[in-house]
Amino acid sequence: MKEIEGFSKLTKQGKLDWVADNYFEDNAQVKSEFESYWHNKPDTQKLFDEFSENTITNFYMPFGVMPNTLINDKIYTVPMVIEESSVVAAASNSAKFWRSRGGFHARVLAMEKVGQVHFIWRGEKRRLLAFFNHLKPILKADAAHLTGRMEARGGGILDIQLIDMTAYEANYFQLKGLFDTCDSMGANFINSVLESFAATLRREASIYDGFEGSEKDIEVIMSILSNYTPNCIVRAWVECPVEALGSFDDGTMDAQTFAWRFARGVRVAQVDTYRATTHNKGIFNGIDSVILASGNDFRATEACGHTYASRNGRYSSLTSISLEDLEKGHFKYTLEVPLALGTVGGLTTLHPLVKRGMEMLGNPSANELMQIAAAVGLANNFSAIRSLVTVGIQKGHMKMHLLNILKTMHASEAEVEKAKIYFIKNVVSYSSVREFLELARAGNV
Repeated sequence: MKEIEGFSKLTKQGKLDWVADNYFEDNAQVKSEFESYWHNKPDTQKLFDEFSENTITNFYMPFGVMPNTLINDKIYTVPMVIEESSVVAAASNSAKFWRSRGGFHARVLAMEKVGQVHFIWRGEKRRLLAFFNHLKPILKADAAHLTGRMEARGGGILDIQLIDMTAYEANYFQLKGLFDTCDSMGANFINSVLESFAATLRREASIYDGFEGSEKDIEVIMSILSNYTPNCIVRAWVECPVEALGSFDDGTMDAQTFAWRFARGVRVAQVDTYRATTHNKGIFNGIDSVILASGNDFRATEACGHTYASRNGRYSSLTSISLEDLEKGHFKYTLEVPLALGTVGGLTTLHPLVKRGMEMLGNPSANELMQIAAAVGLANNFSAIRSLVTVGIQKGHMKMHLLNILKTMHASEAEVEKAKIYFIKNVVSYSSVREFLELARAGNV
């Protein structure tokens, strides 16, 4: 085990030298490899270095696009950053399928975000309630220097609530703030306001006439936004007459059979946690790729989405299908997901490729970006379910994975071209690709 003091104070080159010299026998080659991923423009590289800490190189991710995506009667080319080969292809295929059937529809239902001041108070609850009624306008007034610009844009503090948590932890209460941060994700804004709330809470409690003795001593545990935003919700859906779905599985499955098999597949994800986890992962394949391309926080979005999927006490599907509509001959498939996204501040204005991606989308508002991300998540999920209930997931997935397998086996360009033709009608797997290459190199293919 290697240890070092003051690593963060080294230059980037110094950090790379230490890592390479201490963990790799071919340290000169490692340094060369890592340096080859540095940006050739020093100012741009300096910008990348400052995004994080202890950086020694850049880690590249594919930046793809999903063209011809019809959302709310508007065509988008959507930037997607993701390493999984089948995601962009699946989403693009879904976009192609739905473009002639009305496209994707999306609507933001609410944009409310949440932050909390967690505190301990020992006293009679009725006194705390009376104190809160006195405190609430003072909290807003004291935070006015922080909220003025946000209010000018139409956002700010929506409400402040006193939450009694003593059923779960002795003497534990919250100040719960509800916020609208407009086109900003708003984390810094919310946290600054919450810290103002905490300072006001302590000060006012210490001088409040309705408190006695220890009641004047409120212990603030922490002040922090929550990444669970169940009222920052977007709904996306696709719909068309069942007969307009066409046929599937090389024409062997009619539209009615497909629709009901699809509905059964969704129902499985609604009642079985194991399936729901993979089902929702497929949704986030699409959503996360848009979030990365737009410089937003995919970890926060994932955490929120999975919590929302558990809101009824059991982890379940984020999508639903209308069986009532199906019985009437109408197919409607819906995704409802919380997405707290921003289009100003942070990486959205700093990362050069994020800026270009946002330009590609027409520099959308946060509201519009939420709709785009949800539509792409639904697109990816629709393609996955369509494959699962027809030809199976591996046929398309492994076809897309073929090139990666060939690369790991050091196939030549000529062998790659032969493999593409050979595996049009043959099953792709590591063993089958290895067998193909052995035959090809022996001149038997």
